[in-house]
This record gives sequence, structure tokens and C-alpha cells, in this order.
Amino acid sequence: MGHHLHGHGHAAGGGAPDWLPPALLLLAACGAYLLLVRRARNRNPALGWSRWRTGCFLGGILLLGAALLPPVASFAHEDFRGHMLQHLLIGMYAPLALVLAAPVTLLLRTLPASRARRLTAVLHSPPARVLTHPAVALALSAGGLAVLHFTPLYHATTAHPAAHWLLHAHFLLSGCLFAHAIAGPDPAPTRPGVRARLVYLGVAIAAHAVISQLMYGGFWVDIHAPVDQVQGGAEIMYYGGDLAELLLAAALVATWRPEPRRAAARGAWGRGARRGVVPARNVSGGS
Repeated sequence: MGHHLHGHGHAAGGGAPDWLPPALLLLAACGAYLLLVRRARNRNPALGWSRWRTGCFLGGILLLGAALLPPVASFAHEDFRGHMLQHLLIGMYAPLALVLAAPVTLLLRTLPASRARRLTAVLHSPPARVLTHPAVALALSAGGLAVLHFTPLYHATTAHPAAHWLLHAHFLLSGCLFAHAIAGPDPAPTRPGVRARLVYLGVAIAAHAVISQLMYGGFWVDIHAPVDQVQGGAEIMYYGGDLAELLLAAALVATWRPEPRRAAARGAWGRGARRGVVPARNVSGGS
């Protein structure tokens, strides 16, 4: 530590500012999602599409815009605390909002049947099952965070704009994978039960806490920035990460639906009673 960050140029040779491509990309993503929403509502007006889901997607895009456009982007190029704020927005808050928008479900509703079956087959393929497992998503998100700040990788990304954008893409995608694995409303064939997902979320909380505390204490950190900036960034990671993970836990609880299992049990009891068979677990109990 002890060296200042290397800033990226805001325009190349007097050309378009470097925030223009991400702004156009975010606008295109909004347009594509809203077009799919319109198609879904036209195809099945009775079913329609949730305004809450649409609001989540637009909110996620706004969070990405706040992270990738000035003034936060400029602040991130000059100050490590800005970098950490940018990381939280791109890697934790925006992914949760985008995942809650259920984009895969929306796409499946609007695709022709043959293409929807092909997409479903891809989602059930072995590579997709591996990527969407909470353990893999956790390793990509929290593990990537550790590699970035405890190796020379962070300094390399500040010196090369292409590496900087690849880093953004990594944290966005890994954040979406983890949010989807924990509380995503889209189909997830290999998603474990709620208790297992709570364990993975607890591991993520502990990992972020350990990384931020090591960073604050200056242990094994390879960040070329003043000490006060590194400590401030560590505090942003610690408290901001806790809030993001609490929101993810709330999303998990909100999407937990244990009723179908109980309904299935009641249905089994009814069918057994009609046949004169009483389930064994209810014969020996006292209640």
C-alpha cells in the first residue's frame, strides 16, 4: 500500500467519453426487457407479467448505471473507496435486483415452443447445473474478491482498461449466479433446500467479513492506494456487504414456499383414507 491509483482516461483522443458504451448497453438491456414484457402480455393477457419484476429489472439497471457512469465511475478511478462502492453495486446489489426480475422465466414465456425447449435443455445441462450450484457461485464471487485484493491482479486491472471491464463482467455474472442460486425465482434444477442455501449464505457473509477485516488491518493486501483509502474501502465492504446479504436472505425467505409439500401430504392422506389405508407415521404418534 501507499501508492495512488492509476486513473483511466475519460475520452480517447477527443472522441466519445468512455462512459457512453456502457450507457448505451444499459439502455439496450432496458429496451430488450420491456419488449419481452410487452410480448408476454400480448401472448397471454390474463397471465401478464408482474410490475414488481419489471421494477426490479429497471432498478438493477439503475444500480449498474450508478456504478458504471459518473460520478461513481470517476471516483472509483481515483479512490479505492470508490472502487469498493462500485464493486458492491455491480457485484451484489444490482445482481439481486436483476435476478428477482426473473429474466429467464420471461424469456421462456415469449419464445416459440421449440426454442423454449432448447433453452430448457441448456438450463438442465451438466455445465449449467455446475455453474448454478451455490458452492460454485460462492467460489466465483467471494473467491474472486479475495484473489483481486490479495494478489497483484487489482493493480493490473487499474492499469489496463480492458482488464478493468472484464473484472466488472466477472463480478456482475458471479453475483447474478450467487443470487440466483440462493433466492432466484427462475428455474434451478439442482438448487438445494432452504437450509442448505442458508448455510451457503452464512459462509458468504463470513468470507466477506474476513476479507474486509484482513484488508482493514493491512494483512496480505496488495493494493496500491493510501492506507486511509484501503481502510475506508474495507469498511464499505464490511457494512455494505452485510446489508446486501441481509437483502438476499430476505429474498430467500420471501420466495420460500413450503405449502406444496404440506398440500401433497394432505393429498396423500386423503387418497389413503379413501382406500382404507392410514399412513404409518400417523399411527404410532400421539397427535
